[in-house]
Amino acid sequence: MFALAGSVAVLGQARRDLAPPTEFAAPHIPGVVAANTRVDLVKGGFPRTEGPVGMPDGSLLFTGSNSIVRIDASGSVSTYVEPSNAANALGFDSRGRLISVQRAPGNERLGILDPKGSGTTLADGFDGKPFSRLNDLVVSTRGGIYFTDARGIYYLPPDGRLILAATGIPNPNGVILSPDERILYANNKDGEYLLAFDVAEDGSLTNQRNFAKYESVRIPGHKDPSLAEDNGADGLAIDNDGRLYVATNLGVEVFSSTGAHLGVIPVVWGGALDLRKPQNVAFAGPDRRSLYIVGAGAVFKVRTLARGIQSRAK
Repeated sequence: MFALAGSVAVLGQARRDLAPPTEFAAPHIPGVVAANTRVDLVKGGFPRTEGPVGMPDGSLLFTGSNSIVRIDASGSVSTYVEPSNAANALGFDSRGRLISVQRAPGNERLGILDPKGSGTTLADGFDGKPFSRLNDLVVSTRGGIYFTDARGIYYLPPDGRLILAATGIPNPNGVILSPDERILYANNKDGEYLLAFDVAEDGSLTNQRNFAKYESVRIPGHKDPSLAEDNGADGLAIDNDGRLYVATNLGVEVFSSTGAHLGVIPVVWGGALDLRKPQNVAFAGPDRRSLYIVGAGAVFKVRTLARGIQSRAK
């Protein structure tokens, strides 16, 4: 993967219409995945794939261009919600409501998309200003919602007032809670480190620190500025033992609960100037032992030794 990132001059222009491969082979990552486990293409050709979350029945939901798409355990694809106000990240609360950050121009908001027809807005700005590039979210078992935009990390208590819980992060992106919900992790696309925060009893965040160092690199000269300018640290998932799965320019980087880099699930394809990379990850399936990896219009799935968290949707 590092050779790929450094081979811009050698490989030159790559085809823009390059289809995803039907499978990759995962390396052995102790406790996570067995050596040579297949990472299978579930389906490609979507206009957009982001914001995955597992459903109670084992299905996967993800966001399309202006819709929510469902893939059931057999691989059948259907439209779950349409339109979606350009939803990006998804999550379920303890009442089974589908929460989303929605990015339609001039109408960015945090809201409820399901039950169908609800269309409830939970927040449409902060401190008198509209949101700017809403990105990811995670819902706690107590009903609090953490979500990100360009300004930082917000927290909406289940029955309280929205707060801006963390600022000063150059390029905040994916967020996830530890299994016991005492730590919030956040990706910083412009930084070297996955960040961690302690979660106070009232849901506020303290003790920001560097938790784990990405191995991902920027891709100099790439036609997509986001790949040329940052490490690609996007969405992330967590398993029952607290291991973190981070979508980056390198693939899916896996970290232990103490921040040690355990390995990479290599879901990256294309030439150096036309690199296709994962954007987000989520555990789903009836037993929560399938890691779904989405990005560049494709959905992949790998069977894992690890099990996704059971206490909440993500």
